[in-house]
Amino acid sequence: MNKLRPDLQIIADNISPKARVLDIGCGDGALMAALRDQKQVDARGLEIEPANVASAVSKGLSVVQGDADTDLSAYPDGSFDYAILSQTLQTTHRPNAILEELLRIGKQAFVSFPNFAHWRVRMSLLVGGRMPVTRLLPQTWYDTPNIHHVTIDDFRALVRDANLTQQGEWFLSGDKQTSRAMANLLAEHAVFLLRR
Repeated sequence: MNKLRPDLQIIADNISPKARVLDIGCGDGALMAALRDQKQVDARGLEIEPANVASAVSKGLSVVQGDADTDLSAYPDGSFDYAILSQTLQTTHRPNAILEELLRIGKQAFVSFPNFAHWRVRMSLLVGGRMPVTRLLPQTWYDTPNIHHVTIDDFRALVRDANLTQQGEWFLSGDKQTSRAMANLLAEHAVFLLRR
């Protein structure tokens, strides 16, 4: 079995066995396969890239091609225990509306994203004066799918403004978890668990 990306491993570790899960922007289905095989989760996926859909389906996963910005309204209210959006929020047109949809569809929602306030990103802008290219943000500014440059503090404010409850938060520096202390500056990646 392939090792999961660190943010996906955090999500997998915190999902209850036999839960119903919708993974939005599921990529090739790595998280779904791990949840199915290790926790007997009923996992469904929504993915925009046809090659990723084909890869996930070839693993025996239930994945359909679709776009988070337009296709979430087709899912009934409360139809999943968890809705997952990993490394996708910053690519959506209306992140606040996506959060509402996640928590309409799922009882709880996991959201993970790269932190655009990480010190390396800040230094790249300060010293080089150009948008950074990093391990978690590997594309140049004109070739990136990221249209919203979200920070941990921005996301916390969005959660607060939307009157959502934050049930858990995890931060990664490199591939290792780091503390909450100064997470907006020191964490490269964040994972949040939300509910209404």
